[in-house]
Amino acid sequence: MSQSDEMPETEIRQKLTPEQYRIAREGGTEPAFTGAYYAHKAPGRYRCVVCGAELFRSGDKYDSGSGWPSYTAPASDGAVSEHRDVSHGMTRTEVRCGRCQSHLGHVFPDGPAPTGLRYCINSAVLEFEPE
Repeated sequence: MSQSDEMPETEIRQKLTPEQYRIAREGGTEPAFTGAYYAHKAPGRYRCVVCGAELFRSGDKYDSGSGWPSYTAPASDGAVSEHRDVSHGMTRTEVRCGRCQSHLGHVFPDGPAPTGLRYCINSAVLEFEPE
């Protein structure tokens, strides 16, 4: 699939469920422990629901206890982009798809080795591709 900047926003809205659109394109979040992938353990790749870009790999996924899928690193350099987020009265680092800039979640500096990072991602914006 092509980048979402090449896909009209009306087409993206038609492609996604209302919940996926709210999260990916409006910066929303899903409730903890409700997403399809928070406890998912199968080997494979997690792709962007909007543009299909590979974002994360199962080998970097771990149970953070947060209720959202958590990863220690993105699949590759440039797979995700990071942006300062000062919403909700706090400063966080937002994570977006590196290709289409859809909102994915946030990254925190409290993850395990080797990176010390916790990419906390909404299941609704991911598609799983089994190995």
